[in-house]
Amino acid sequence: MEFDIISGINQFFTGKPSLSYIPFSACIIIGLAVSYYQVNKRIRQQSETDNVGINTSAKPKLIIEAGRTERQYWNDLWRYRELFYFLAWRDILVRYKQTVIGVAWALLRPLLTMIVFSVIFGKLAKLPSNGVPYPILVFAAMLPWQFFANALSECSNSLISNANLVSKVYFPRLIVPTSAVVVSFIDFLISSSILVALMIWYQFVPTWGMLMLPFLILLAFAAALGGGLWFAALNIKYRDFRYIVPFVVQFGLYVSPVGFSSDIVPEQWRLLYSLNPMVGVIDGFRWAILGQNTAIFWPGFLLSVGIVVSLLASGIWYFRKTERTFADII
Repeated sequence: MEFDIISGINQFFTGKPSLSYIPFSACIIIGLAVSYYQVNKRIRQQSETDNVGINTSAKPKLIIEAGRTERQYWNDLWRYRELFYFLAWRDILVRYKQTVIGVAWALLRPLLTMIVFSVIFGKLAKLPSNGVPYPILVFAAMLPWQFFANALSECSNSLISNANLVSKVYFPRLIVPTSAVVVSFIDFLISSSILVALMIWYQFVPTWGMLMLPFLILLAFAAALGGGLWFAALNIKYRDFRYIVPFVVQFGLYVSPVGFSSDIVPEQWRLLYSLNPMVGVIDGFRWAILGQNTAIFWPGFLLSVGIVVSLLASGIWYFRKTERTFADII
């Protein structure tokens, strides 16, 4: 019997087993496989038992709680600040990529607009400039208006332009339109060099009112962001706003005191005229830059400030209200 078993094993491993020994050889292989599996199973169980304390402490805790995302939203804005920097820097690079004159476009557009307005309103229409060189009068208003117009346009289309990112990854959506406004602010800083050059050319000395410029820039930023949040949220659901925003920007250029001074508006209409939030912003810029040469209508300015604050607060409220549906609709 022993000789038969040994012969069967030898014939199996030499590759020439006889039919009578195949069942017995198969049993040996199955037995070895089962033993190998049981040994490995015991080793894994022992390893998990020894490291149970380490594994438990190393695993992060996942807390699922109703309303937790809403409460942590503003903290998430700070946590995702690197995404904010990335989006802003990407938009700056894309804007001037493969352009012939590059960043000079930020200087050329307001410069040409200032020349046209100075010729039409200053030379042909001969509107008053209160003793200030008309190019400086125009460009002091062109700076905040150009910033507002660019920021409003970029902000309204920002979510559509980043549709792939919005629909696939979680992050506070407020980062996208805010980064678009920051990109327009970079153009604002570049364009400011033209105003400095005009002051040197006309030997115009600014006054202490220039100290108010940071507050006025913040006011223009709030106006652009507030309107941009409204249009960005509405543009997700109603794509008609992609055509409405350019019309609003073009129409607003003519109803805002960019090419002329607000002093030509009759006194009884000044308060109504100040319902345009950019009227207060532009008048504030002119007052800060030109000093006593340009008076500011304080009731209208305060009314414009109130409208800007309301616009920003309502824009944030509506944006946050509709933010959950962006990924589904876009």
